[in-house]
Amino acid sequence: MQFGFVIDNRKCIGCHACTVACKSEHDVPIGVNRTWVKQVEKGTFPHTRRLFSVMRCNHCTDAPCVTICPVEALFTREDGIVDFDNRRCIGCKSCMQACPYDALYIDPNNNTAAKCNYCVHRIDLGLEPACVNVCPEHAIISGDMDNPESEIAQLLGREQAVVRKAAKGTKPNVYYIEGDENSLDPMATEKGGPYFWNAQARGVGHYAKYAEKIAFSNGDVVETLMKMQSEETHGTEMATSPSKSIDVLMGRGARRIYDAPDKGILWGWEVSGYVLTKAISAGVVLVAILAMLAGFAQPSAETMWWTIGIGLVFLGLTGALLIKDLDRPDRFLHVLLRPQWSSWLVKGGYSISIYGGLLTLLALSLYFGWGGALGTALTWLTGLSAVVVAIYTAFLFAQAKGRDFWQSPSLAVHMLVHSFMAGAAAFTLIALWVEPSGKWLPYLAAVLGIGIVVNLLTLAFELITTHPTEEAEATARMITQGRYKGLFWGGVLLVGNLLPLALILLSGSNPMLLAAAGALSLFGIYFTEKIWVEAPQRIPLT
Repeated sequence: MQFGFVIDNRKCIGCHACTVACKSEHDVPIGVNRTWVKQVEKGTFPHTRRLFSVMRCNHCTDAPCVTICPVEALFTREDGIVDFDNRRCIGCKSCMQACPYDALYIDPNNNTAAKCNYCVHRIDLGLEPACVNVCPEHAIISGDMDNPESEIAQLLGREQAVVRKAAKGTKPNVYYIEGDENSLDPMATEKGGPYFWNAQARGVGHYAKYAEKIAFSNGDVVETLMKMQSEETHGTEMATSPSKSIDVLMGRGARRIYDAPDKGILWGWEVSGYVLTKAISAGVVLVAILAMLAGFAQPSAETMWWTIGIGLVFLGLTGALLIKDLDRPDRFLHVLLRPQWSSWLVKGGYSISIYGGLLTLLALSLYFGWGGALGTALTWLTGLSAVVVAIYTAFLFAQAKGRDFWQSPSLAVHMLVHSFMAGAAAFTLIALWVEPSGKWLPYLAAVLGIGIVVNLLTLAFELITTHPTEEAEATARMITQGRYKGLFWGGVLLVGNLLPLALILLSGSNPMLLAAAGALSLFGIYFTEKIWVEAPQRIPLT
């Protein structure tokens, strides 16, 4: 049994009755939609055509939102419908990053995720979804696609239909008859901000305070659009140039006329910050343990106490930032107490907890002088745990299938290298107060210098090599040539990598120069993570 939808674009008249019915049936707040009608115009006046495409959850057979949800707030029913339980949701927004179809939103009334759930309360009574009942043209057809006697199965058998983003491998169950790529492909038309007849709130979850409304009048449309090119908002802005906006208004090319409002940056500075604090926490341990086990240098007892202290403090900051980023922070323990084990958010939560416990045991070992096999085993386990903590976010990002740039195979290397850089950088700052042993400063300079070189190679691989999708390519262009180019070339490359490398080469193990190199490297890591977290989220999903 597999329930699905067919959207018959031969019949849809763009009346928005389905949107209204859905809002009424589920009491959907203003500013968010479970179902909406995207409108695209193509052609040049007077030879134009308007396309209407009903957008909603695709109830995927391999739903990435279900896989990434850490608390089973999203689940697939036996009939194939992807439903949700907002009593479990912690508001982490992972499902919104995982969905390639922009189908989920944060309900502003309770700060939990929501989406089309196929009107399961009606399905269980033998009724059809509200949108199907209200459609005046019978352009929305629902039912069991595995039942050869159903209307939807027969329609799919005799008509050619397409799905959105089939290459994602999610096996979507919303089919479009005469679906036009200009409407179904989000990269075919320019991403917009406000649209005509649309003044909806922007900002989601704990960013809702940034919500605003923008109204258009017939006399100043061009002036307003051009003004918006230079205005920054937290939620969204026009991602086009003034000339392109005028092209849209004058009728050249395919034009997006109406769509759901852009949700903006879902994972903001808290996520960038937590990646940095996690890198420092794991990095100091990795740098110290590598020195001991490989014999490169022998950290003093005082240095080891600093290692454990910094590891625990920055691990605590990591947890605090993770909780702050939740829209339901009161439910953060659900990750540990109600885990959904396929989610890397759960695996990461347990990895952080285990790592914290091992650091505590390492402190006890140092205090009581535990040595021999026990001490060695504890050191190895703590080091392996630090590696997991350093890289698990790469696998979490990889589960976010809606963001193509995060699917890079080098992302784990990217985060591991940042951890070694952050750890070495932290120790160069500590060396200003703690007298280092003879080989310690040269060792830190070598780790930081090699880390910077590997980091530059990793950045080059992530940005220069051919990207598998247009979305990933657009993200790379945004970083190197678009809105992030100043921060990337100036902040990441110059301040965060090239200047520290030059200082290391000139330092001769001078503590002040090494500390300056370390401080600049930490700024560079944060700038990098800010760009890598934010830029992919600015690519439209619908």
